[in-house]
Amino acid sequence: MDKKKTVIIGATDKPGRYAYLAANMLREYGQPIVPMSIHGGEVSGEKIIDLKGKPAIEGVDTVTMYINPSHQAEWEDYIVSLNPKRVIFNPGSENQGFKGRLVAEGIETIEGCTLVMLRTNQY
Repeated sequence: MDKKKTVIIGATDKPGRYAYLAANMLREYGQPIVPMSIHGGEVSGEKIIDLKGKPAIEGVDTVTMYINPSHQAEWEDYIVSLNPKRVIFNPGSENQGFKGRLVAEGIETIEGCTLVMLRTNQY
């Protein structure tokens, strides 16, 4: 499996959350992660970066979304600025409006589950 630097939007240090499981599974599969959230903490040995700072990140392959569509609008420009190859909308984060914008920008969109994609070699 190729190394795909993955930005996790909505990362968390709460073990029961899918974003937490995804961070750990991505690491388990050898994928570099950049966990980001408006909440601090640490996940899978990485400090969760403050999304509000909108830091520049080089070499982003994938953005995997774990935030509700109602909270996505303020981050859309930032996510596009990361110039990812693709954005994965995990269950509950699907956003047709943002998806349309990403496609117009030439960014692949996937409605799927990062965990399932990893387990089934579709990542």
